[in-house]
Amino acid sequence: MKLDLTEESLLELVAKQLSNLFIYSAETEESILRQALSQALADSEVCFIPNPNKYYSDNGTARFNPFHSGQYCVFLYYLSRAAGKIAPAPSSLADRIYFLNKALNGCDLFHQIELPAIFRLDHPVGTVMGRAKYGNFFSFSQNCTVGNNNGIYPVIGERVTMCSGAKIIGKCHIGNNVILGANTCVKDTDVPDNSLVFGSSPQLIIKPNTRTPPW
Repeated sequence: MKLDLTEESLLELVAKQLSNLFIYSAETEESILRQALSQALADSEVCFIPNPNKYYSDNGTARFNPFHSGQYCVFLYYLSRAAGKIAPAPSSLADRIYFLNKALNGCDLFHQIELPAIFRLDHPVGTVMGRAKYGNFFSFSQNCTVGNNNGIYPVIGERVTMCSGAKIIGKCHIGNNVILGANTCVKDTDVPDNSLVFGSSPQLIIKPNTRTPPW
């Protein structure tokens, strides 16, 4: 992967951000953060390569600029997940990295949420992703919400796109190759494969999706 900063500079950047906003102990946490950073870069590379956006990949080579908010958001999500697996209990390092991501990018991607290996976000300010099951090539924009109803979370297929303000709540099974239009709200409703969805449950408008997925 092509990095705009060296790994050492990236490590220093994250450490300074954690120190400035929260707390960070280089003496006890640098080795953990270093291991987590290596894993986060590997996970980010897998995620970035299929992304059709020119800022994420170039001729099959992933590109990572930590001053690109979307890229940094994905990286910090993976970094928090890696830290949560590496750091011994009761370390709060994963929580602090998650909080850093939320503070910097305005996107709520908790480290215990398992997003797919390949997903895409576009200006995701105000978005909250809950504990759903997500399929690969998932895509979301600003002010989107995936959450539970009575403790039940959605199951989301592959190549699902949530446009601005879309919501998937509760006992839903969203099929493959589905686009949820802006401000669509799907609650406790199944959506078949190859659908364009508009409106709000229970009065959803579902039309055939004949578009070729961009991935």
